[in-house]
Amino acid sequence: MRYLVTGGAGFIGSAIAEALLARGDAVTVLDNLSSGRESNLERLKGDVVFERGDVRDAKARAKALTGVAGVFHEAAVASVGASIADPITCDDVNTRGTLALLEDARAAGIKRFVFAASAAAYGDGPTLPKVETMAPAPLSPYAASKLAGEHYVRSYAHLHGMRTASLRYFNVFGVHQDPNGEYAAVVPKFVDALLAGKAPTVFGDGEQTRDFCHIENVVDANLRAMNSDTVHGESINIANGESITIRELAETLCRLLGREVRVHFRDARAGDIRHSRANIDLAQQLLGYRPLVSVADGLARVADALRQGAP
Repeated sequence: MRYLVTGGAGFIGSAIAEALLARGDAVTVLDNLSSGRESNLERLKGDVVFERGDVRDAKARAKALTGVAGVFHEAAVASVGASIADPITCDDVNTRGTLALLEDARAAGIKRFVFAASAAAYGDGPTLPKVETMAPAPLSPYAASKLAGEHYVRSYAHLHGMRTASLRYFNVFGVHQDPNGEYAAVVPKFVDALLAGKAPTVFGDGEQTRDFCHIENVVDANLRAMNSDTVHGESINIANGESITIRELAETLCRLLGREVRVHFRDARAGDIRHSRANIDLAQQLLGYRPLVSVADGLARVADALRQGAP
């Protein structure tokens, strides 16, 4: 079968595409390369069609949707900071772009649609772990736009009988994650600093917690959701089900890379939440999901790969 992966030149999208190709499927990638990297496309081996275009462009969507059995929708403005700086563009891509893609998929007779949602929908309430039945409380335009996308994904399941799911990613990490940019993911940014002999920068006091989830777990969850006959628009946590502090993360990476434990602290950033940990019972029930790679093993893999020069 052929599947569309929007944002397929990005970290998560390219990993999904790689897994699809490895099992013998064909892949169409739609990406405008605003944050995705061509190097992620170069490593994809198999029947890949790359359409360089924006998810907001009707012609690009129509071309990319041709002949596909399902859609993995990963394309997004995926930064809290960028969404605060430019909330209009964030909403245009994350909300309107998702709705337009859903509608075009429906019109094309495509019945399966998996959406990259975000744990940011929960906001910063004190109750842990985060369970899908909690009332959402988004704190940033990014979180609000992703939550709006979830509602559209759910409505298309109920109105049009599409098999849809919104996977609420917690803190995804792994090899090929970009360490560059002001809002780059924390794991590759820490490793990049340590390999350069610098102290990693922590925003806040370092006691904030995150539920880190290795990319292999996220890919497995996506494939399960796409193949599932039980999903019907649900929002589902995808995480490890445990959390560590950012200070502990930095210290662990220091040890793995044989570096002195030094951390540079800066003021906390607007829109960042304090604590995060997921309940993953629903993912287990609906998808048969269980984390394949632990945080400790995943961090060791990243450290080894980047130490050896992996992009």
